[in-house]
Amino acid sequence: MNKNATIRLAVLGLTLLPGAAVAQEADLAAQFADQAATTNFVFNTLLFLIGGFLVMWMAAGFAMFEAGLVRTKNVSAQCLKNIALYSVAGIMFWVIGYNMMYGGASPFLGGFGGPYSFTPEDVETGYSSYSDWFFQMVFCATTASIISGTVAERIKFWSFFIFVIFMTGFIYPIVGSWEWGGGFLDKMGFSDFAGSTLVHSTGGWAALVGAVIIGARTGKYGPDGKINPMTGSSIPLATLGAFILWLGWFGFNGGSQLAAGTISDADSVARIFVNTNSAAAAGVIAAIIYSQVRYGQIDVTLALNGALAGLVSITAEPLTPSVPAAIFVGATGSLIAMFTIPLLNRLKIDDVVGAIPVHLVAGIFGTLVVPLTNPDVNFIPQLVGVIAIGAFVSAVSAILWLALKQTIGLRLSSEVETEGLDTSFHKYQTRRRDWRPGGSVRKLR
Repeated sequence: MNKNATIRLAVLGLTLLPGAAVAQEADLAAQFADQAATTNFVFNTLLFLIGGFLVMWMAAGFAMFEAGLVRTKNVSAQCLKNIALYSVAGIMFWVIGYNMMYGGASPFLGGFGGPYSFTPEDVETGYSSYSDWFFQMVFCATTASIISGTVAERIKFWSFFIFVIFMTGFIYPIVGSWEWGGGFLDKMGFSDFAGSTLVHSTGGWAALVGAVIIGARTGKYGPDGKINPMTGSSIPLATLGAFILWLGWFGFNGGSQLAAGTISDADSVARIFVNTNSAAAAGVIAAIIYSQVRYGQIDVTLALNGALAGLVSITAEPLTPSVPAAIFVGATGSLIAMFTIPLLNRLKIDDVVGAIPVHLVAGIFGTLVVPLTNPDVNFIPQLVGVIAIGAFVSAVSAILWLALKQTIGLRLSSEVETEGLDTSFHKYQTRRRDWRPGGSVRKLR
């Protein structure tokens, strides 16, 4: 090769080198982008799934909490209602609920598509559609669980079952569409991070209306205004339920970050965990102090509900508060719930497990206090959201409860209520021997 050819090849190589480097850099960038997208998809999907099964575990928490606070003769019936309502939610949210909530056809009524169809994996969405549906479904089931405890021990099973169908298929999805589905509250600037109002107050309003229409348990309130205590079956069981709910709440609030594929998102989830735990702990301490000051002794059921009220209160905004602010929100929400309990008794509204003070009242407080910890949120949209959801859920619930009352009936007969649902209706009471005078025995059915 002559000298001129060598020079030309050298010049050509120098000319192509930058282009080759650029091409290689572009290939590497594309590979890193693909890897980042895959990582985001995997971690976001895992957050939905882990958060979802933690919230599903809350169904067990509600079941144990309620089973511990109802009387022994109604424990099996209460457990049946809880597994039934979760199952109804799982079907109804697939048939219609999810599409109504996220269909976006109307800013007021969501969408009316058919059964939800899962889409193939698409990295561009950032998560699996299966994981998203599951995470949203367990929130729907939680809303129905709130009602179960309030109307316990005197409602017919099939009446409750039918109401849950409408709650999980229509009422909750429509309310959820107003904010999480991009409806009119979202456009106003309303903010409810994980559902203090969208989930907890929605269930609370339906429970309140139901308790008023159904009436109190037989013997709960005397003619002279006396309140007759009705002791629950098992404080250890109720305590276990409260701890399960506390655990599940980390999925409830933490999963609502909706992403965990970046450093920022992962740090946000961790911060949400800390604030959630701090609010619950503050709720317990506030309830203990309140109980000692108000009644001269500590009531464990108030401590348990104090934890739940603290959790509900922080649910509307668990990310932006500092830890001291989260403690303030949890403690204040707990105290507000404690003040509500005697008010309900004065009004002769029988709430067996305290769901109305915890989920409705603390949920309203948690929603309205968001602007104090999140400067991007204004008070007026929060107030409008609370009023709109309260009016809608109360009106529709009243229509449903009254329709059931006038058709198949809501209330158990006094004989069934006195004997207990487990033996009179569900036939689940453990067989035991009951001694009679003179040494004779009989087996109870």
